[in-house]
Amino acid sequence: MPSTPHRSVAAALSFNGGFVDTLGFLALQGLFTAHVTGNFVTLGVSIVHGTSGAIAKLLALPVFVLVVGLSHLAAVMINRRGLAPLRPLLIAHTVLLALFALFGVCFGPFSDSDSGLALLTGMTGVAAMAIQNAVSRQHMKGAPPTTLMTGNVTQLAVDVFALFEQRDPEQRAAIRLRLKPVVHNLLGFALGCIVAALCYLLCGLWGLIVPVVVALVVCFCLFGKVGDPA
Repeated sequence: MPSTPHRSVAAALSFNGGFVDTLGFLALQGLFTAHVTGNFVTLGVSIVHGTSGAIAKLLALPVFVLVVGLSHLAAVMINRRGLAPLRPLLIAHTVLLALFALFGVCFGPFSDSDSGLALLTGMTGVAAMAIQNAVSRQHMKGAPPTTLMTGNVTQLAVDVFALFEQRDPEQRAAIRLRLKPVVHNLLGFALGCIVAALCYLLCGLWGLIVPVVVALVVCFCLFGKVGDPA
């Protein structure tokens, strides 16, 4: 099970995952910044309806893969120096989120999401969420995913129905303990989606400041713990 700090961090990052994916989708002609494989679906829609965004959707997956790979290599190099990689990776993630917000506010809204500035903005968001995915998968001590909720929903369904048939008290307690971080991440992601939609309606791309603030709070709270997080 994830430690308590990592569990709370995972829920906050899940909020950011839902927020950035939703607001990016609204602002960049249906571009998914976190759930990048979903761009294949919206790519088909762009082709059928003749809307812009095809280039961004084609670029999203290789950019995502490249940044995840570079994050892994950076973590390996940091580990070889006897340091923990979570701190610098989360800092890089926060910096990219800040750039995503800056580019969105300065250059958006985008009538053509395949323009140079829109591509720069979108791929910055993709890179930020790629680092978050890498951190969640490799450095969060068993915490559930913070962006890909299909796996979390599957685990939730399995565990809920397992509670119906499980009679052993210890096994039931273990299932409930396993369910808690999954539920927290699902709720965080859903809340992020809702807040992002409301922010977009109220203030447009200025809403991208919200995940930056959340990421800064995560860094402050996590790094305020005694010792360097693994």
